Amino acid sequence: MKETVLLYNVTDRDRLWKIRQALVPLGFRLKMVAREDYGRPVGALAGVRGLEEAKEEPQTGSFDDEMLIMAGFTSGQIDALIRALRKSGVGRIDYKAVLTPVNQTWDSVRLYREIRREHEAMNGIGEEQAKEA
Repeated sequence: MKETVLLYNVTDRDRLWKIRQALVPLGFRLKMVAREDYGRPVGALAGVRGLEEAKEEPQTGSFDDEMLIMAGFTSGQIDALIRALRKSGVGRIDYKAVLTPVNQTWDSVRLYREIRREHEAMNGIGEEQAKEA
């Protein structure tokens, strides 16, 4: 599978341009995920064969936060991507994940909820603080 970045909810044109510019020299494919595809398996969105159909019931809901999923990356490529994004002035994308055998069958909403829960736990944000944010 070609190294692919799935990108969600980046609406600022300048920011999106910077992300594209960071990816070009690295040779990674960029795919913007539309809301109508949130119910599809994340692995299918990234091009994993055999995951075209949802194996689980899609989560209901949506999300507006930016999210970035890296599919088919080595640890070195992950580091290179993070450095390139930082160097290009993209700023923070709080919700990032690597596609794994476990989460590749999840839909985007389920993966977002898990990443958000982990992000909040790592940053000491309780449920009350998260609701206020």
